[in-house]
Amino acid sequence: MDRKNKTGLQNRLKRIEGQVRGVARMVEEDRYCIDVLTQIQAVRAALVRVETEMLKDHLGHCIEAAITGGDADDQRQKASELIQLLERSAR
Repeated sequence: MDRKNKTGLQNRLKRIEGQVRGVARMVEEDRYCIDVLTQIQAVRAALVRVETEMLKDHLGHCIEAAITGGDADDQRQKASELIQLLERSAR
């Protein structure tokens, strides 16, 4: 993982953690359902952005290294992992 990306992703995840605590507080305080659901959607969207950045990083480093490395077994392994990931996200 790129160190610059790592710091940015950690910061995003800390913000998401704060958002989730805020949602829990909203539930505890019996806040209006639509307000809670709106915040849940914001958390999900933020997680999707983190996921997208992680996937870009993986493709730009791990997958690229496997392709340029020339090791057919490593290439198949990386391709298989990516396919499994995409299959899980499609469920």
